[in-house]
Amino acid sequence: MTDKVILLVEDDPRDQELTMRALARSKVEGRVVIAHDGVEAIEYLFGQGPHSARDVQDLPALVVLDLKLPRMNGFDVLKRIRADPRTHLLPAVILTSSGEERDRLEGYSSGANSYVRKPLEYTEFASAVSQLGLYWLVVNQPPPPTRAGKP
Repeated sequence: MTDKVILLVEDDPRDQELTMRALARSKVEGRVVIAHDGVEAIEYLFGQGPHSARDVQDLPALVVLDLKLPRMNGFDVLKRIRADPRTHLLPAVILTSSGEERDRLEGYSSGANSYVRKPLEYTEFASAVSQLGLYWLVVNQPPPPTRAGKP
C-alpha cells in the first residue's frame, strides 16, 4: 500500500496539516501530494508546468478535493478530471466545509464519488479523514487500469 498516492487539493495550511495528521494516526499508508489550488492539481495530474517530468500514467489512488480554491475551484477540477479518458475513473472525494445543497448537487453532477463535509471539531475531522482514507485506499476496489479510457 505504500506506493499509493493521495492527491490532497487544499489551500488552507491548517486543513492540510489536520488531514496529514489524521491519515498518519489512522495508519493509512501511502504518500500525500498537496496541491494548493485547482490549477496545481490539474498540472500534477496531467504532467504540466512544474510537473512536466512526472509520469502521467502513475495516477494517485485518490483525489481529496476542497471546493473553494484559488485560481480554479473544485467543481472545475472535477470536470477536467472526468472529461479526460486518462482520469475519468479516478476516485475523487470532495472534502469541504460547505453544507449547501447546491454545492452537494453540483459536486455529484461534476463527477464526485463522495461528498464529505469537514467537521468543525478536530476529533470528528480526524475520524472523517481516517474513515475516508481507509475506505478508498484499503476497502474500495478500484477499476482496473485502462489505456486512453479503454479496459
